[in-house]
Amino acid sequence: MRVLVIEDERGLAAAIARGLAEEGFVADVAYDGVDGLWSAVHESHDAIVLDLMLPRMSGYEVLKRLRAASVWTPVLILTAKDGEYDEADALDLGADDYLSKPFSYVVLVAHLRALLRRGAPARPAVLTAGDLDLDPARRRCHRGGQEITLTAREFTLLEFLLRHPDEVVSKTDILEHVWEENFDGDTNIVEVYVGYVRRKIDAPFGRRTIETVRGAGYRLRGTGR
Repeated sequence: MRVLVIEDERGLAAAIARGLAEEGFVADVAYDGVDGLWSAVHESHDAIVLDLMLPRMSGYEVLKRLRAASVWTPVLILTAKDGEYDEADALDLGADDYLSKPFSYVVLVAHLRALLRRGAPARPAVLTAGDLDLDPARRRCHRGGQEITLTAREFTLLEFLLRHPDEVVSKTDILEHVWEENFDGDTNIVEVYVGYVRRKIDAPFGRRTIETVRGAGYRLRGTGR
């Protein structure tokens, strides 16, 4: 299995490459974001180990451009940063896994093997339904090129529906994923917020993207029509 390591600390990059070689991997190394992006796009790899803090181009930008180019090679993020928002940003941009430095090489190899077992299914970082686009990383929504302003709750609701296109999702499903798990308020809050979202993404554009399925819940049309 061939792994691309994009890491600017040369000593660490060499150590990772040696460790991977001892486990039977073939490791290529790039020391900055620009070279790493070129290798990731133009050469074939089974997985990528990507540092976030890179010269010339950040790991975030490398990841964003990879996914924008429809390169779905599994990506394991390595970073000295230790904040949950850094992890969330990387995952929103399309990363598959995350390890903070310092890390155990045994754990690194285990994570890589898990990624390789899962493979690389296509999973765009920007969610779409027809001309409706939702970018979780940047918290932005557009329809036909026109930006739509959503509240945090509306955004989360629409994201959940877009992640289940053409599926019927119940009010209970929505409450568990968009509100807190043990929400004990009026379940009609879902209906209210679906109405809010419809008035923003559908009504001004003459569309019916979100359908009510009587007695079952809601369905978002994958075509966006």
